[in-house]
Amino acid sequence: MTITIALDAMGGDHGLDVTLPAAERALIEHPDLSFYLVGNESEIVLRLRQFPQNLSERCQVLHAPQTVEMDDKPSSALRNKRDSSMRYAIDLVKDRRADAAVSAGNTGALMAIARFVLKTLPGIDRPAICGVMPGINGQTHMLDLGANVDSSSEELFRFAVMGSVLASSVANKPNPSVALLNIGEEEIKGNDRVKQTAALLENSDLNYYGFVEGDDIFKGTVDVVVCDGFVGNVALKASEGVARMLIQFARDEFGRNLLTKLGALAVKPSLSAMRNRADPGRYNGASMLGLRGIVVKSHGSADAASFANAINVAIAEVKNNVPERIAEHIEKHLART
Repeated sequence: MTITIALDAMGGDHGLDVTLPAAERALIEHPDLSFYLVGNESEIVLRLRQFPQNLSERCQVLHAPQTVEMDDKPSSALRNKRDSSMRYAIDLVKDRRADAAVSAGNTGALMAIARFVLKTLPGIDRPAICGVMPGINGQTHMLDLGANVDSSSEELFRFAVMGSVLASSVANKPNPSVALLNIGEEEIKGNDRVKQTAALLENSDLNYYGFVEGDDIFKGTVDVVVCDGFVGNVALKASEGVARMLIQFARDEFGRNLLTKLGALAVKPSLSAMRNRADPGRYNGASMLGLRGIVVKSHGSADAASFANAINVAIAEVKNNVPERIAEHIEKHLART
């Protein structure tokens, strides 16, 4: 299966310093992969000379004179940057010249442009951002991570359907368990919106687990955790902060004196393994679900390895026809209501 990915080559904090090395990594791993490298043509062509010839042979450069900056307002990017690398990359998906788009650029702008250009699937009013969180007993798909700060019970239900489809498609989970994030596991806990969503899920054919609390995300209690974008984004940023804090604490303690430094040498393999398991970069690549096309958001500060992970997320969604499967399941669930 030949797959073509449109890369917003200029997006993110590091632009070409990350996107081109990440593309090289992905091309080595996936022999049937090709890219559109979208951005400043002269800069891209100049930088490609630093890479093996097979990289340029499997890439097409598409010139885009504008770049969406990280501090651009979504509305401004949508109106005033129609010739941006981000917009052109998504246009390639709309025109079916690319199977998916990947960008490390401004999240709000990416969602606004993707929604305007690609439109939403039938039955979906609002797309959602879904990412993978590491856990003790496996990974957990969580949505929404920031696209919708306030969602109705019907929208949360659709998020649950979309998350379930994604987990079953790309994570080898035939019947993924789905839970609602709440302030307690008891049925009496939570606001009316969460309780109304629970009623919808209980009457569906999803594998509904019930309510879970924040610590369940990292236990791996369920396969999919659903919440609105305000709660989800706070949980995501808090978890990334805790991971970095623990890594820094370990560095501080093991570097305190000669004895602790010697101890660090003894446990270095274990510390490296723990750091790798908790590294947010390993789980980089959030899916924008509910669109009529595949768009994956990389963390803006991602390095080449992390950005390559986001590319892999897009490839997995293409191979498993995720938008089509979401549309099919949404139609089925709407017919039941």
